[in-house]
Amino acid sequence: MSAERTEPDSVAAAYPPCSGPTVIRPLSSDVRLPLCNAKDEFMEARKTKRDIVNFPDYGFPQDSDANQAAPKADALPKETAYLYARFNKIKKIRNQDFADMATLRAIDLTGNLIAEIDDGAFSKLPNLEELTLTENRLTKLPILPNKLVSFNANFNNLRTQGVKATAFKKLTKLAYLYLGNNELTAVPQLPESLHVVHLHNNRIATITDETFCKGNTSHYIRTNMEQVRLDGNPIKLAQHPNSFICLLSLPLGWYN
Repeated sequence: MSAERTEPDSVAAAYPPCSGPTVIRPLSSDVRLPLCNAKDEFMEARKTKRDIVNFPDYGFPQDSDANQAAPKADALPKETAYLYARFNKIKKIRNQDFADMATLRAIDLTGNLIAEIDDGAFSKLPNLEELTLTENRLTKLPILPNKLVSFNANFNNLRTQGVKATAFKKLTKLAYLYLGNNELTAVPQLPESLHVVHLHNNRIATITDETFCKGNTSHYIRTNMEQVRLDGNPIKLAQHPNSFICLLSLPLGWYN
């Protein structure tokens, strides 16, 4: 396969149809993206109006050319559990931006200009289960909170040197990991809890027998893993016949 990358015509085109429960969330006036995350259905059902904060509802500026930061914690209701600050002009997330916001369960920062996140910006959010950083300018990831169930960083500029090999390994509740359309050249260590991992349209050229499985045993079955995407990478699956023997199904997508 050629290393040349082809981008989808739209954000929605980069995602396959969901096989499980689907929650449709509006990304813009003309794009609706299905999130293949059974956890979302439960989370959506338990939200109350006062739990949810949407910016710029709280006066967050969108038209200024200033170096914008995330909404300050003291500007948010203390009971905020779900924060949506999509399609603003946020450029950086600082350690203090979510200080003392222990009630946060979900943060969605899709479609901003974020190029930098302080390493501890999310690490002190004990209840955070869903973090969405899609369509930003990140080249590296900060420390992620231990209780994450879903992490989405599709459509960034993430590089392997900016994602620690063990960044996800200790996230024992992580079920949904989306890292498609980035600049990764290697697959990070993956926790046993994963159900879905998307690594499509990166620059991954090789994997080992231990990337998804345990190379030293043929008895190991990765029962949680339901969906893997590696399409759009310069990798030839035929050269790695033992790399997927523990999975219930082969990776989705078109491959040479």
